[in-house]
Amino acid sequence: MGCISLQPSECCPASQERIQFVPTVQEVLDVALPHLEKAEDGIVSFGQGCEGEPLMQWQLLEKSIQKLREKTNRGTVNLNTNGSFPKRVRRLCEAGLDSIRVTLNSPHPDYYRRYHRPRGYAFKEIEDSLMVAKEKGVYTSINLLVFPGFTDREAEVAGLIALIKRTRVDLIQMRNLNIDPDLYLKEMGRGEGMGISRMIETLKREFPSLQFGYFNRTKENFY
Repeated sequence: MGCISLQPSECCPASQERIQFVPTVQEVLDVALPHLEKAEDGIVSFGQGCEGEPLMQWQLLEKSIQKLREKTNRGTVNLNTNGSFPKRVRRLCEAGLDSIRVTLNSPHPDYYRRYHRPRGYAFKEIEDSLMVAKEKGVYTSINLLVFPGFTDREAEVAGLIALIKRTRVDLIQMRNLNIDPDLYLKEMGRGEGMGISRMIETLKREFPSLQFGYFNRTKENFY
């Protein structure tokens, strides 16, 4: 709902345009390899969250990761995804993926559907992807789309606690949800939150080792 790069009208130019081609493995390597080989704390990511789902091109990603890791162990290879295909996530983890970030606005399937409007997958696949990645030793994070007054409702926090217990994620990325407030609340229903600070305090008490941030981390800074 309200996707930045897919607007129905011409009135609001997207901050980034969707590319109209699929790159080759060599084109991926041409961009990613020099960065991993030379940059301090280098990181490359597949997927951004509003430009298409990288798991739709999982075979390209698998081959690219394998080739990158054949040539260098330096740097971090990350996947930003909606977590829709756990079996594909497993293949990428086995290819050499270092970290994964799964985006969601809510730990509850109903609210997730209202915002993300998934096609061809359900909330269970998201959980399974996080658990597969964790099982494979990959650093896992949730890209939590934060909307004060919704994200910090007691039921949302309780659901998030339950999800973290099941998936054992390492990091919660607190991402500001850039959307018209009236549009969002019309879909989610109105309610009252406990406050974002109190929500974070609650999560920290429940999970002392859980990390919080805003960006993907490099493997030197995972723990």
